[in-house]
Amino acid sequence: MRFMITAAPDPNKAKTEGEAAFDNTVLAAYMKFNEDMHKAGVLIASEGLNPAGKGARVGISRGKRVVLDGPFTETKELVGGFYLIEVKSLEEAIGWALRCPTGLGTDDVLTIHQMTEASDIPPQFLKIIVEAAPTWSAAWAQRRSNK
Repeated sequence: MRFMITAAPDPNKAKTEGEAAFDNTVLAAYMKFNEDMHKAGVLIASEGLNPAGKGARVGISRGKRVVLDGPFTETKELVGGFYLIEVKSLEEAIGWALRCPTGLGTDDVLTIHQMTEASDIPPQFLKIIVEAAPTWSAAWAQRRSNK
């Protein structure tokens, strides 16, 4: 089972004035966590999201995609990053999340989302997927069979 763990600041946490000095030991703890997941064979990807980077939001208006205002840089709306892991169960995903270090301030709350697996998709939809996206679906099936 694949899970995406997203990291965000605690929206109820009081903002501190100014930024705290960067702590090298905190970064090292996060990298050790990534290394532990990689060595355990569960880590597929792990990335941080740049809060100062350019971004956009795209929504729907009158049935067509349109650019919306945002993304906004309010702390409560920030997603600090994500982990994509493959484990046997939600309980194992929770176990890894509980081991995640703290201290960056952009990852106080970890949310675990189960990814869709081929077995979750009705056969009639799988047929449409293969017909509409043959090369993508073949690559997706290949990635799934390598696990």
